[in-house]
Amino acid sequence: MSTTTHYGIIGCGMMGQEHLRNIALLPDTKVSVIFEPDTGMQAEAAKFAPDAKFVDSIDALLEAEHLDCILIASPNFRHIEQLEMIGAKRPVPILVEKPLFTDPDHLARLNTFIETYPAPVWVAMEYRYMPPVAALLECLNEATGGVKMLTIREHRFPFLEKVGDWNRFNRYTGGTFVEKCCHFFDLMRLAIQSEPIRVMASGGQDANHLEESYAGETPDILDNGYVIVDFANGVRAMLELCMFAEGSRYQEEISAVGPTGKVEALVPGPGRFWPEHLGEPPIPQLIVSPRAPKGPELREIPVDPTLLEAGDHNGSTFYQHQKFLELVRGERDAPEVSLNDGKMAVLMGMAAQISMREHRTVSLTEIMST
Repeated sequence: MSTTTHYGIIGCGMMGQEHLRNIALLPDTKVSVIFEPDTGMQAEAAKFAPDAKFVDSIDALLEAEHLDCILIASPNFRHIEQLEMIGAKRPVPILVEKPLFTDPDHLARLNTFIETYPAPVWVAMEYRYMPPVAALLECLNEATGGVKMLTIREHRFPFLEKVGDWNRFNRYTGGTFVEKCCHFFDLMRLAIQSEPIRVMASGGQDANHLEESYAGETPDILDNGYVIVDFANGVRAMLELCMFAEGSRYQEEISAVGPTGKVEALVPGPGRFWPEHLGEPPIPQLIVSPRAPKGPELREIPVDPTLLEAGDHNGSTFYQHQKFLELVRGERDAPEVSLNDGKMAVLMGMAAQISMREHRTVSLTEIMST
């Protein structure tokens, strides 16, 4: 006889709704209680969780009779305070969206939370679980002979509209290198298996949001940039971001190179943005290119259409939730993406923001001692 796992949800905007759609695909799960203050988002969330009870505060959510775990998908700048509220009242397993925090002044609070929270916390880094990216990670060392250079390119659409337009300003997002790119810094650490030591970045706001105004303010978020990261083991990595390149065939292109070869993952963007007149959206690819004998091998990595329908992240949100559910049910010992992983990804993004702004190289020890 199966036992149902009951979820509490904090935040049901665009990403929260993607989580709801994917939770609905998992066996023996139920979204029991939701805190979402926006009435429009409540109505949308109710379509995917029709039996959920909507409450008017996090305190009320934490008092729910059935609550096995919590998903936090609220605006970035709310994450740290909401983690603390859960820790003070009802510690349960948490899946918290990236970025884990947005303000360097909150690092001490996060460290205290890490040291004292008694239940497991999984930081949502969906890009790890995209099938072509997972395939690249699986064959990384065999294909390259040990990674020496890692390049991540994301050419995509501009930031979408969010409730209250919070994602238009650095003070709420942490900055584009934090908000958008902590996923990629997490991938760098995972692939390279070493810690970053210094960051150099260049970026700007050159095409997007320049004509927008919110309460008299023009958005200050970057829409393009480069970031170079040196790691302690001598490997270097680079990120190339452009958010006015939605005409690209593939949204993410990841390339890892070592002494014996190269491996690449090509990931399309959300299918709902692919123009109908071009036919079917592109299929994700993995390309392995040995140095000798030469001869690139291309492998298509198709994704289950049901999972593509459930979100914008190439099926990864479902695979992430599968693993998180195993954690909640005691079938795995620890999160695959730890609080420390989430913290380091944000710190790399913060270092990039400072480097871009101050035109200098920034060490991670400088950021960690803030």
